[in-house]
Amino acid sequence: MISFVPMFLQAQDAAPGQVGGGMGSLLTFAPLLLILGIMYFLMIRPQNKKQKETQKMIEALKKGDKVVTIGGIHGTVASTKEHTVIIKVDDNTRIEFNRTAIATVVVDKPAVAVEAPEKEKKGLFGRKSKEDSIVAEIKDKDEEKTSDSEADKDE
Repeated sequence: MISFVPMFLQAQDAAPGQVGGGMGSLLTFAPLLLILGIMYFLMIRPQNKKQKETQKMIEALKKGDKVVTIGGIHGTVASTKEHTVIIKVDDNTRIEFNRTAIATVVVDKPAVAVEAPEKEKKGLFGRKSKEDSIVAEIKDKDEEKTSDSEADKDE
């Protein structure tokens, strides 16, 4: 087993012009603390959030919900008990599962696609690119020609 005591004693005996003392030992652990912090924010925290959401979903199960189990069985909740759920799979088929075996609750509402208005294309730094400005000029000239030709026909 590795002992950290000699490292602390050595840091305290450092000469006055050298980095030493408590700050030197803290700096040796800084990369480890940084790695632990990154692991917390990238791995542990998201997993805890997901677990809480799953727990809320399991607690909110009610009769009539369409569910999918961990094993991939699709069905409708026929009744709920304290620790189990009875799922109706077919007309006369009912299966009892632990609540923790429910993977998802299926939502049948179709997503409505909303068409976003066409955005003006911009080049680097928020300006129109040269190609876009040339295309816009050509469109303007074409519109002027068509409006002139329509005015000539009216006369």
